[in-house]
Amino acid sequence: MTTGTTKATKRLHVITWGCQMNVYDSARMQDVLAPLGYAAADGPEGADMVILNTCHIRDKAAEKVFSELGRLRALKDAKAAAGGRMILAVAGCVAQAEGAEIVARAPYVDVVLGPQTYHRLPEMVARASRAAGAVIETEFPAEDKFDFLPDQSAAPGPTAFLTVQEGCDKFCSFCVVPYTRGAEQSRPLGAVLAEARRLVAAGAREITLLGQNVNAWHGAPGGLAELIKQLAGINGLARIRYTTSHPRDMDDALIAAHGDVPQLMPFLHLPVQSGSDRVLAAMNRRHTAADYLRLVERLRAARPDLALSSDFIVGHPGETAADFAATLDLVRAVGFAQAYSFKYSPRPGTPAAAAPSQVAEAEKDARLQALQALLRAQQGAFNADCVGRTVDVLFTGPGRHPGQIAGRSPWLQPVHAAAPATLIGRIAPVKIVAANPNSLSATLVHEEHLPA
Repeated sequence: MTTGTTKATKRLHVITWGCQMNVYDSARMQDVLAPLGYAAADGPEGADMVILNTCHIRDKAAEKVFSELGRLRALKDAKAAAGGRMILAVAGCVAQAEGAEIVARAPYVDVVLGPQTYHRLPEMVARASRAAGAVIETEFPAEDKFDFLPDQSAAPGPTAFLTVQEGCDKFCSFCVVPYTRGAEQSRPLGAVLAEARRLVAAGAREITLLGQNVNAWHGAPGGLAELIKQLAGINGLARIRYTTSHPRDMDDALIAAHGDVPQLMPFLHLPVQSGSDRVLAAMNRRHTAADYLRLVERLRAARPDLALSSDFIVGHPGETAADFAATLDLVRAVGFAQAYSFKYSPRPGTPAAAAPSQVAEAEKDARLQALQALLRAQQGAFNADCVGRTVDVLFTGPGRHPGQIAGRSPWLQPVHAAAPATLIGRIAPVKIVAANPNSLSATLVHEEHLPA
């Protein structure tokens, strides 16, 4: 659906927490509100509408939301004192999980909406504007929100996110996603390809496909592998990535695509969560450590230069020292280029929250520090191994220092080099000269070797 242009007369500021999907959702909320005259504002001060797009994955997520709402209330009151009005909205997964509680604790909030309802934002804003009391929309609608969204206004730059799948049917014991995002839904192939073409036409050279369980995408026969192959045929789309995936949904075709599709980057985020079969069973992950290791072996056979990232939770209820040692063993066996690791923290309504044998905080702290030390060492070794190599970098913007630009390697590492800003948006070969804790330093290969 395409909308006409509307003169911007109001200021909108969106504060985004959480995953890449929330970043995508925030951009789409701005697109939905643009026909009402809302244009993006750099900050909440003086804005006519502020949206908190929230995430429920991290510890104390709801309390962080209420803390931010307290700060925004003062701005809302100042706006009212000056004769104006600020519409204050809470969106995303905390809104879905805590809708009534948000209104009870912060009655000055005007709109509360779940992640499946933001296509209705214009209606919610109209209702909030003409009536007292909060508008709450946290039901899972029967219609697919993507059928009601306008075309994206523009690509954010050389890289873009594209949501292709939402929700999850796995019901891991620690996770709130099935309750806040709902059951798995896949966008149809034609709709995804059309949005991808628009993004590329607007300047995107790399697209990351998003989903809570993205490799469960079933919008066409052939699954995610077929979608990737179709995307690879779009002229101008040089790089394809996808996240987040589940080991149980890595089928043969998708594994083969890592070797067959040059545009599919050699970097895969594949969460394992634990190396202990006993803990994996308690998490309801429905795979074993051996299953995961066999999958890694098959992926690396298909794409030998593939680098892996993962997620780990330490201190899940019932995790013993032996279980944690098994996690360290798996990490050593795989060798990760990077990874995300967290202490288990209870999420209300999830099975693990009420499980016996909760692990003491001090023990969780100690285990997390040991795991992160190992993961940092592996990341450092992977980065150090790149020194001296020539790699292609997609430059995405200016660097921290004058005369410097920054981008990403095929393995998603941040890379910075002294180079002209005219290379932003282009892929160019660089030689890696130094490995830093979280990035790589590079020098540009001679101009004559640059791609046209």
